Amino acid sequence: MHAYNRLPSSGHSSPSTPSSPRSRSPRLRTTTSNNSNSNSNSGSGGGRVKRFSPGQQAGAKTPAHRLTWLILSVLLRRQGIFLFAPLLYIAGMLFYMGTVSFDVVPIIRHRPAPGSLYRSPQLYEKLRSQMDSDNSTAHAISTIWKNSYKGGEWRPCINKSSGGLPESNGYLFIEANGGLNQQRTSICNAVAVAGFLNATLVIPHFHFHSIWRDPSKFGNIYDEEFFVKTLANDVQVVNKIPDYIMQRFDYNMSNVYNFKIKAWSSISYYRDTVLPKLLEEKLIRISPFANRLSFDAPPAVQRLRCLANYEALRFSNPILSLGETLVSRMKERSANNSGKYISVHLRFEEDMVAFSCCMYDGGEEEKRDMDAARERGWKGKFTKPGRLIRPGAIRINGKCPLTPLEVGLMLRGMGFDKLTSIYLASGKIYDSERHMKPLLEMFPLLQTKEMLASPEELVPFQNYSSRMAAIDYTVCLHSEVFVTTQGGNFPHFLLGHRRYLYGGHSKTIRPDKRKLALLYDNPNIGWRSFKRQMLSIRAHSDSKGIEIKRPNDSIYSFPCPDCMCRSNKSEDSRSSSVT
Repeated sequence: MHAYNRLPSSGHSSPSTPSSPRSRSPRLRTTTSNNSNSNSNSGSGGGRVKRFSPGQQAGAKTPAHRLTWLILSVLLRRQGIFLFAPLLYIAGMLFYMGTVSFDVVPIIRHRPAPGSLYRSPQLYEKLRSQMDSDNSTAHAISTIWKNSYKGGEWRPCINKSSGGLPESNGYLFIEANGGLNQQRTSICNAVAVAGFLNATLVIPHFHFHSIWRDPSKFGNIYDEEFFVKTLANDVQVVNKIPDYIMQRFDYNMSNVYNFKIKAWSSISYYRDTVLPKLLEEKLIRISPFANRLSFDAPPAVQRLRCLANYEALRFSNPILSLGETLVSRMKERSANNSGKYISVHLRFEEDMVAFSCCMYDGGEEEKRDMDAARERGWKGKFTKPGRLIRPGAIRINGKCPLTPLEVGLMLRGMGFDKLTSIYLASGKIYDSERHMKPLLEMFPLLQTKEMLASPEELVPFQNYSSRMAAIDYTVCLHSEVFVTTQGGNFPHFLLGHRRYLYGGHSKTIRPDKRKLALLYDNPNIGWRSFKRQMLSIRAHSDSKGIEIKRPNDSIYSFPCPDCMCRSNKSEDSRSSSVT
């Protein structure tokens, strides 16, 4: 028994198979007989449908025709189009794929992500011949600072106290941690805090760092007597805590109350929290002390910072003597440029390359070296589960240390020819023989402290990283151009110190490393285009030479206006007329 659809005709679609548009009947009845014809009557009229036997199929409709009529009937019923549209799409795709030949598989060429490859050696080989034949920018070192004094020169103007000091509220003992210039930050901030609290500052103790591994004391690096004398009318400084004080603590500094102060604390915190304890104990300890004072502070505190950094801190006589000797030798070797030379602070030591997680062209050997260095210096830090390291992204973001080759390409593009004298301030370069070769090809007059000084002259400073860095600092301070290639305390202090000495202008090239990364990653760039981009970076550094300190800027990088005053007469007269 068969079920029949007895729904009345109401305009809705029947779930049964749609009939040909030519048939008026909603249902087509057929017989199984091959030689009989049947008539079906529906509602308003009858339609005769002729059935063919298997032998007569040649004249019948093909499956393609039937499918076409079926699609048309569906399209005529507007609601059905939404039901069958996905099926039609799939059918069309299957039909299309049936016409595609898979005998030939297309080759997809994968282009490495930007920055994922170290392409600078290839770029150097491409530009080398044009670079060597370019004589259009000789003597660039003499004309580099065109806009040096556009805004008017500045001069040092740190006021020193002339009166005596009131009775001290107690003794302040701090531990300076980090390398040479991080320790310098601690010293200057300690002077400012001691003066603000009316405390007696004990000569800072240098904390032995696991990476720097330098056991030097304050007097090994700085002139202690000069330091105490310069600050005499502003902050009392002693090199030893009196016995009657230490007796209270059993001569053991670990018994002294130690403040754990948050980084960048305001000066008011010292007044409200540290001072009461100082008055109670008469001796307090702060360890560690680097970056424990906010950059923003009242003028009286800033004045003490200026006085400590730019006037009171002078390198010890052995360091100062050798440093000045190397400066003289560099000027002698730069006679063709009127004694002017470039100093470059290059950070391409093994630990720096390892910490950056950048990849260069050393292959598997480099990878093994960097993995071992990371494990030695920062055990487990870079191998934590879930930590994702993307060297390509690091390079494109300008975070990779510049190689010696990249520094050479940059300087040649900026117009410094191969007769320019360069002083390279650096530690031990990673894989130095291979990496230094192209830089020496571009600048054969390049010197380091190891090349300028005799082994005998360097003996007292070897194995002391901070003392060696102090020698580099001195030679860089007196160069005509200073080039910084990586962030850090060394270039930041030099920026400010050079501004303090050279009328407010840092005379420093600070390249846009993101821009450099894109240029070095472009194998199609020509020498003229590359040079134009480098000259743009050079001009930008010139225009940014004189900068005024903004809120949250470091006074050690931006001494204007806290440590310096304008020396431009027209500016001075203009300001005086206003007042």
